[in-house]
Amino acid sequence: GAVLAGLALVGGSWIALGLLSDLPTLTSIDDYRPPVTSRVLDRNGRIIGEFYVERRSVIPMEEIPHHTRMAFVAAEDGKFFEHGGIDFVSIARAAWVDVTEGRIKQGGSTITMQLVKQLLLSTERTFERKFREMILARELEQSFSKNEILWLYLNQIYFGQGAWGIEEAARTYFDKPAIDLSLSESALLAGLPQRPSQYSPVRNPALAEKRRRYVLRRLLEDRVISRPE
Repeated sequence: GAVLAGLALVGGSWIALGLLSDLPTLTSIDDYRPPVTSRVLDRNGRIIGEFYVERRSVIPMEEIPHHTRMAFVAAEDGKFFEHGGIDFVSIARAAWVDVTEGRIKQGGSTITMQLVKQLLLSTERTFERKFREMILARELEQSFSKNEILWLYLNQIYFGQGAWGIEEAARTYFDKPAIDLSLSESALLAGLPQRPSQYSPVRNPALAEKRRRYVLRRLLEDRVISRPE
């Protein structure tokens, strides 16, 4: 019995080391240097050209309205401010679906886990990647505040139409900076990251509207907004 227990411990440690050996690190906000857009201006300050790998403009948290931030929390991770990076209830629910289907079909991912996937890991749907994602999410929660994680997330994620981050999303879909987004506009954008192509107001306006109403309903249920709002 003791021998078997010892072998199991060694085997488990070996597997864990294999999964963790090459995990990337993000230990401070200063480490966050995503691809951003370079703009060429004429003598009057007008944009005449852009160069980019990912069309993104990183903006400070102060330029992201509170109702915009909360729309994303409501849409993607209602317990974001309560959990430590992993929502075990959602994970268990998703795991049951995954096991019965025999593949990763539902993620149960928190905002922190989504950020890890975007920043540090591949997007392949495997159980190994999900395990690594959970470990890194816990590490990220220990290194950064909730507001920092949300800031990283909002500047990092993809919104479709070639727009990366909330600033470019606001300019792409509403021709305005993120700081001027209304509650309704924020709800529509918050509905996009899950499936940018499917929920695009350009490609599928009816689905985009359905998703927008879902986000507004979640905000109401979470008592972030009132019914008149």
